[in-house]
Amino acid sequence: MSGRPEDEDSDEKWQARTHILRENPLARPKPSGGDCLVIIYSRNTNQLGRRFMLDPSAPECSVGRGSDNAVVLDSDAVSRRHARFTRQGMEWAVSDNNSTNGTFVNDELVQSTVLRRGDHIKIGDTIFKFLAGSDVEAEFIQTIGTIMVTDGLTQAHNRRHLVEQIEKELLRARRHERPLALVMFDIDHFKNVNDSWGHLAGDYVLRELASVIRTRIRRDEVFARYGGEEFAILLPETELSGAVTLGEDLRGEVASHRFEFDGHIMPITMSVGVALAEPQMRTAEEFIKVTDEKLYEAKRGGRNRVAH
Repeated sequence: MSGRPEDEDSDEKWQARTHILRENPLARPKPSGGDCLVIIYSRNTNQLGRRFMLDPSAPECSVGRGSDNAVVLDSDAVSRRHARFTRQGMEWAVSDNNSTNGTFVNDELVQSTVLRRGDHIKIGDTIFKFLAGSDVEAEFIQTIGTIMVTDGLTQAHNRRHLVEQIEKELLRARRHERPLALVMFDIDHFKNVNDSWGHLAGDYVLRELASVIRTRIRRDEVFARYGGEEFAILLPETELSGAVTLGEDLRGEVASHRFEFDGHIMPITMSVGVALAEPQMRTAEEFIKVTDEKLYEAKRGGRNRVAH
């Protein structure tokens, strides 16, 4: 069978961020309901899953770097009094306090807007999810489950989920003697993006690249953020030739895509490594290591290319 079937961080920090949250007391359901904000992405891994209740009787819930805020975010990307949440009738609204880096709702820069349940609010380098309604506790539990397998910034799967799926598919591939391919890619010179335009620009590039890639992912494939600026796609029942073709297509799409943040156009390319699972492979680490070596072969070869 050939072709594709139809059907910034260190490794330690990344693994900590995507670790199971059951041991985090902040992530455990609380006995009472109510509209709230849940942190689904933060560079501070201890904040993942933390919930902040919104009190309808309070004049506002302020968010910022200053210690006098109701929600304190200790980050240089956050202004001292960055934003505020206020009750408007039966609804909640978020307003920016003329912050340096702005407030975003579902990736759109806002000055003030009414929130809908499920909205994502980005303040500096932290992303909250707004939960509301009579089933907040069920939503909260579901959100924690999502955090356990999903990267909150890019909405791709996280490293932990990828490793679990590779283990599962390696076993299935051996049992049924089916091909299994892995594509890994890394943004070229990503440090230059952060150094030149800041970490918020880097976050934008990661989200935008994931959005471009996601349009090409099929139901039985696993797209994940492996760590920092490195991503992976697991391709069950796909021969090497099909995986290489996909890698070349994605490399070209990213190179031609317009990445623009805060008026700056950033040229973005990526290097791609592709490998096919071998019968003797028993662990995800073995498969990832071989594919990662191909990725760095592409980087050594001049970047913006595919190696296999």
